[in-house]
Amino acid sequence: MFKDKLILLRKEKGLSQTELGEILSISQRSLSRLETGETFPDEQLLNNIADYFKVSVDYLMDRTTIRNIYDWLGI
Repeated sequence: MFKDKLILLRKEKGLSQTELGEILSISQRSLSRLETGETFPDEQLLNNIADYFKVSVDYLMDRTTIRNIYDWLGI
């Protein structure tokens, strides 16, 4: 699920909710709501999250276990 991927990626980077919120230009409360599944990001925020973590939107949406197609291809 999206919320689980977001938590995993944030923790892998060693970021607090406040720090990631600042990076994404959203509040800590908004990030908390994303991580609890209370809300879902709009298209732009979803793309910003994927870009920041260098993963595909499909990975965030749990459609694949491949984080980034270029990593998978060895490029």
